[in-house]
Amino acid sequence: MISSERIWNRKPGASLDEIDALRRASPVELPESYFHLLAFSNGGEGPLSLQPFYFQLYDVEYTMDGITQHRYEEFFPGFVIFGSNGGGAYIAFDVRDRAPWPIVHIDMCDIDLEESVLPLAKDFDSFLMLIGIDAPEDT
Repeated sequence: MISSERIWNRKPGASLDEIDALRRASPVELPESYFHLLAFSNGGEGPLSLQPFYFQLYDVEYTMDGITQHRYEEFFPGFVIFGSNGGGAYIAFDVRDRAPWPIVHIDMCDIDLEESVLPLAKDFDSFLMLIGIDAPEDT
C-alpha cells in the first residue's frame, strides 16, 4: 500500500467488519484503494509532497462518525472528509460531481467553497502517490 521507502506513521489496519460498516455508511461508492489503505493503516500520518505538506488519515470510526452524524454537511456539503493536515485543512473526496472523486484540501476556517477548496489529486490512486514523500526543497 505505502511502500517501506516512504515516511508513514502507520497504525494497525482496520478489520473487514469496520471497513464494511464505513462502506455502507458512505453516501457514495468510494474507491477500493481507499479501503485498502484503511486495511493497511487505520489512521496514520506522514508528509505529503505538496501543500498542505502533511497528511493525517482519519481512522474508520472517526470518518464514519463524521458521515453518520452529518458533522460537515452544513458548511462543507458534497465532500467526504477522510483526513486533515493536522492543522487547519481537511483532506476530502469531492463528491459534488461524479466518480472518480477528486481529492481536495479544504480550509477549515473558510466556508466559501470557491475560496477554500483546492485540488490535490485527480483521484485517490493519484493521491496515494503523494503520501509519505517530503515536498521538494524549492516549494
